[in-house]
Amino acid sequence: MSFDIKEIATASMILFAVIDIIGSIPIIIDLRKRVGHIQSEKASIVAAVLMIIFLFLGKEILTLIGIDVNSFAVAGSFILFFIALEMILGIQLYKDDEPETAAVVPLAFPLIAGAGTMTSILSLRAEYHTTNIVIAILINIIFVYIVLKSSGKIEKVLGKQGIGVIRKIFGVILLAIAVKLFATNIKGLF
Repeated sequence: MSFDIKEIATASMILFAVIDIIGSIPIIIDLRKRVGHIQSEKASIVAAVLMIIFLFLGKEILTLIGIDVNSFAVAGSFILFFIALEMILGIQLYKDDEPETAAVVPLAFPLIAGAGTMTSILSLRAEYHTTNIVIAILINIIFVYIVLKSSGKIEKVLGKQGIGVIRKIFGVILLAIAVKLFATNIKGLF
């Protein structure tokens, strides 16, 4: 058993920054207004299943299409970089279609288990034991579920400015993670 508290904590923080469920509260609130009830349980379970499947099969899928993990991680570092810029600068580079329901799409995918999350999971797999990553995924999914269930209360407590500050802080953290991910994996390409 490769249970390591430090790896779990680090992987959890990386996934927390990438998933950015706190920064997504404005999106979640907007979805709730447009579609009514948000299916928090279904969205959380589907996102967890997607992330765990990608953790175990992502590398094989990439190998099947002829891409190595280092290339995927470098490409993912660019995605994380742009997500971080969106968070820090308050701009929107990625625009999604208008959602009709708020469970699997857009909550579970791409909001929770999107491209940045999948890239991070594969990158984490290159550095950490899968047991620790699965635990980190589950910790994040529990947090995601709690946030989805209580997004209205969180909005009232933090206010619009509080959410904006948290989003910018996690944007800077995510930017640093993107730079580290790029620097670590670019060496493996040459």
